[in-house]
Amino acid sequence: MGTVNEDWDTVCTVLEGETAAFALLIDRYQSHVATIVGAHVPRQCVAEVAHEVFVRAFRSLSSYAPKKPFKHWLTTIALRSCTDFWRTHYRKKESPVSDFSDDSAQWLDAVCFAESEDEFERLSRAQEAKDILQRVLDSLPPLDRMVLVMTQLEEYSGSETAELLGISSANVKVRTFRAKRTLKKLLKKYGIEGA
Repeated sequence: MGTVNEDWDTVCTVLEGETAAFALLIDRYQSHVATIVGAHVPRQCVAEVAHEVFVRAFRSLSSYAPKKPFKHWLTTIALRSCTDFWRTHYRKKESPVSDFSDDSAQWLDAVCFAESEDEFERLSRAQEAKDILQRVLDSLPPLDRMVLVMTQLEEYSGSETAELLGISSANVKVRTFRAKRTLKKLLKKYGIEGA
């Protein structure tokens, strides 16, 4: 990772017209962006969304000021790109059935070749729970989904979540409460109590 001064020097170089220098920022932060995006979007969409993060960063580079580290600024763009991904997904309300992730393909192989009925049952229940959770999360409004994942699964504080998503701390609290309530109702529909 670059220092604030290294990053600022690189940003200035790009803004002065040497756009190829932006590749230095991509090299420094591509794994950071991939980690963030990978935690928030389906695996098969990570490369596309990560690419979009850097496109957005390049387009809005003139708005970056070295008051905060470039990494923080880029993290904000990455999280907002993930939110936008889910907004688009939420509008479409469809998931291609034919696109198996690597995990799903491995699970299918394991189930097909499971030697005992107990192992088959265990794998089936685990995959079913994972599928239900994914379906329930996918049904939440995009920003509620991001807030819930960040505060409950990734353990960001409310103020960190608010800052990174560009909303107020009060909004984070309201969205977390609302998302948890909705999550419980939806899980109850699937026969999962006490979630």
